[in-house]
Amino acid sequence: MLHDFLIAPFTEFAFMRRALAGSIALAIAGPPLGVFLILRRLALTGDAVGHAILPGAALGYLASGLSLGPMTIGGLVAGLIVAVGSGVVARTTILREDASLAAFYLISLALGVTIVSLRGSNIDLLHVLFGSVLALDDATLILLAAIASVTLAALAALYRPLVLETVDAGFLASVSRSGGVVQIAFLALVVLNLVGGFQALGTLLAVGMMMLPAASAMLITDDMTLMLAAAAAQGMLAGYAGLVISFHAGLPSGPLIILVAGIHYLLALIFGPAGGLLRRLKPGRHLEA
Repeated sequence: MLHDFLIAPFTEFAFMRRALAGSIALAIAGPPLGVFLILRRLALTGDAVGHAILPGAALGYLASGLSLGPMTIGGLVAGLIVAVGSGVVARTTILREDASLAAFYLISLALGVTIVSLRGSNIDLLHVLFGSVLALDDATLILLAAIASVTLAALAALYRPLVLETVDAGFLASVSRSGGVVQIAFLALVVLNLVGGFQALGTLLAVGMMMLPAASAMLITDDMTLMLAAAAAQGMLAGYAGLVISFHAGLPSGPLIILVAGIHYLLALIFGPAGGLLRRLKPGRHLEA
């Protein structure tokens, strides 16, 4: 019974195995980046960049249809333009960074939907917005695996300066000039992973895989290393559970994966030992914060 429900879908159907492999690749790298985004108070950046890739991907779609290469390149270029452009606007005008990101986010979403609508059908628009995790091919799986590998290697190399800049950017600036390089590299990794997530989950759901497990992990533990591991683990669990439920219920896989991640977040919000509501309500010991 349990085997038929939990394992049989992946042993019997190749498209389910591909979807699971793609979900795991997204979960290994994306949620740890989400942890740093939240700690650096840049959660809106992830959301804005996630939608900013839409016009570039839409232009790639307009030129070559649902082709992996042009849509990926277009999404990367558009995401980097918005990530850098919003920072420039915030530093050269009276607008704060959250305001410039919100403006870029709205413009990008409207422009991308309009571009797709010029040529495609409603089905193509739904594919771009919500992805097709059950239709991943070999090329897309290789892309997702490559993005995950590059991200993990880069995080390992940048871990110390990235943590230092997140905790105390002033101290890092006083002992090293690597702060600017770390910031650019980090934003590039965020864009890269959102482009990968776009291929599987679409532009509207890719951010969810990055941010929801990260938010949950921060409520579960306050240890940085464990937080990154917990975020990745929750992302993988959400991918697996969402696929199993969608297979048996006949519902779209992408939204269900994000809904499972959302349920994890709500549970952590209530029961999380590091910052859940119940912990906040529980009286602390004398002189305990």
